[in-house]
Amino acid sequence: MTPDHPPPIPSDREPVAHNQPLLHRYAEFRFQTVVSSITDYAVFMLDTHGNVATWNAGAERIKGYREDEIVGRHFSRFYPPDAIAAGRPAQALETAVASGHFQDESWRIRKDGSRFWASVTITAVRDESNTLRGFIKITRDMTERKRVEELETATRRLDVFIATLAHELRNQLAPLQHTIGILHSLPAAGLGPALTQCKDIAERQIGQLVRLVDDLLDIGRIKTDKVDLQQAPLNVRDIVYRSVQSIQPKVDARGQRIVVRLPPAPVIVRGDDVRLVQVLYNLLDNASKYSPNGEHIEVHVRTEASVVAIDVVDRGIGIVPGAQESIFELFEQDSSAGRLAAGGLGLGLAICRKFVGLHGGSITADSAGIGKGSSFTVRLPLAQPAERAEPARVAPAPLTTRPLRILVVDDNREAADTLAVLLQTKGHTARVAYHARDAVSLARDFAPQLMLIDLSMPDVNGFELLRELNATRIAPDAIRVALSGHVRSSDRKETADAGFDDHFAKPIPIDALDALLARVDTAAQRHGEG
Repeated sequence: MTPDHPPPIPSDREPVAHNQPLLHRYAEFRFQTVVSSITDYAVFMLDTHGNVATWNAGAERIKGYREDEIVGRHFSRFYPPDAIAAGRPAQALETAVASGHFQDESWRIRKDGSRFWASVTITAVRDESNTLRGFIKITRDMTERKRVEELETATRRLDVFIATLAHELRNQLAPLQHTIGILHSLPAAGLGPALTQCKDIAERQIGQLVRLVDDLLDIGRIKTDKVDLQQAPLNVRDIVYRSVQSIQPKVDARGQRIVVRLPPAPVIVRGDDVRLVQVLYNLLDNASKYSPNGEHIEVHVRTEASVVAIDVVDRGIGIVPGAQESIFELFEQDSSAGRLAAGGLGLGLAICRKFVGLHGGSITADSAGIGKGSSFTVRLPLAQPAERAEPARVAPAPLTTRPLRILVVDDNREAADTLAVLLQTKGHTARVAYHARDAVSLARDFAPQLMLIDLSMPDVNGFELLRELNATRIAPDAIRVALSGHVRSSDRKETADAGFDDHFAKPIPIDALDALLARVDTAAQRHGEG
C-alpha cells in the first residue's frame, strides 16, 4: 500500500523537534514506495494480532491475493491446515515477540490452494517506548530450490542404491564365475558333451548377468554425470571386429551369421575403445536377439564428409511405427510382442545414445515396420588426419606362472572358497580368511605373495585391515589387491591412495586374474622368492 502523495520535504531551517513527525512520515513514504515495487519477495506488515496491514507487488505475485482481498485478514490463511492445527502461526508471532524475529522454511498455501516452499522472516516492530506496533513479514518462494535439492538427494540415493545393488549382485555372481573357471581347467573329455554344453550355457548366462549389472552401473553414472571416457585415436575396423568377436558365441548358438563390409582405407575416430565396443556389442546383441535363427546380420562402415557411419542391419521383427525415437529412452521397450518377449531392462539403447553423444556423435534407428527388420546407425566424427590409431588390443595368450602363495580375504564364504579352489587348480597354494582378524594371523604365518581383500567386510573393512598390516609390517612384500562390487574411478583413486596395488570389480575376469598372477610372479622373482 503506497501513499498517494508524498509529504513535504522538511526544511533544514526549521527546528529538528518541529521536523521530527514530518521526517518519520517522509521516511515511511520512502520505505513503502520501495517495498511496493519489490516483486521477488512478499514484504508486508501485520498488526499486533497478526492481521495483514499492508501488501506489495511481490506478495500478490507469490501468494495470489490482491491487496483489497487480503488486508485485514489473518496471516494464518497462508499456512497448510496441519500447521494451523498445530498452532504454528501463533508460535511464529510469539517467537518474534520474545526474541525480536522468527525464521522458518516450510510449506505455505497460495490463494488457489497450491503449495509452495517458503523462506519466512517475521520481525517485531516496536516504537521508542518499546511498545509492540506490529510485525514485518518477508516471504520468498523457494520452491525451485527445494525441487533441485530434492532431485539432488534422490540422485544421491539412486547412486547409493545402484552401488549397493551392484555389490550384492556381484557377490552372488563371483562364486558362479569362479566355478566356471574351475570347470574350464578340467579336460573337456572328462566332462563329456552334456556337461560341456551345460558349462558353456552357464558361462554365457553369467556373462549376460554381469553385463546387466554393468548396465545398471552405467545408468547410475549417466544420471549423475560421472562417466569417464579414456579417449585415443582408434581404427573403426578394430572396434567392429572386437564387437563381432564378443557377440560371436551368441550368434553361433542361434545359427546366425554376421557380414561385415568395411571401406578399403583405415577409418580413424577419437574415442574410448571400451565404450564404443560396448555400443556396437549392444546393437549386435539386439539384432541377434530379435532376428530368427539362421538369419544374417550386416555391419556396414562408410564415411560421410567429416563423419563415419556404422550401420547394424537385421531382418528381424522390426520396430513399431513411431517408436524409432522413444526406444532410446531409459527403461523404454518397443511394445511389439517379439521385443517384450525377448526381455531386458530397457537400458541398452539409452546407454548407447549417451555414450555416442559423449563422443560427439549420434545414433538413430530406422525400420519399415513390424516384421521388416531394423537398421541402427552410429555416426562419429572422424579424427584429425595427423592422429594415428592405437594398436588393436588382442586377446593375450594364456599365462603360466610358478606356484604362488595367495591369501583370499572375504566374508562371503562361497566367493572366497570357490576363488581359492580356482587358484589351486592353477597350481597355487591358496588360504582363505573369512574375517579380518583371521587374515592378520594367517598372513603372519603364511607369508602370502598376493592378498585378495574384499573391501566390505562387516567387522573390519579392507581399508582398516590394510592399515593394520602396514602398521605391524606383516607380509610387507605381498601385492595387495582390493575386490569390491562397485568400481568407479574415484574408488580406484581411494584404494590407490590407501596403498592397495590394484582394484578389481567382482567377479574378477579370468583373463584379468591370470594377468595379475603373472605380475605377482614377476614381482616375486624380483624379490628372490620362489
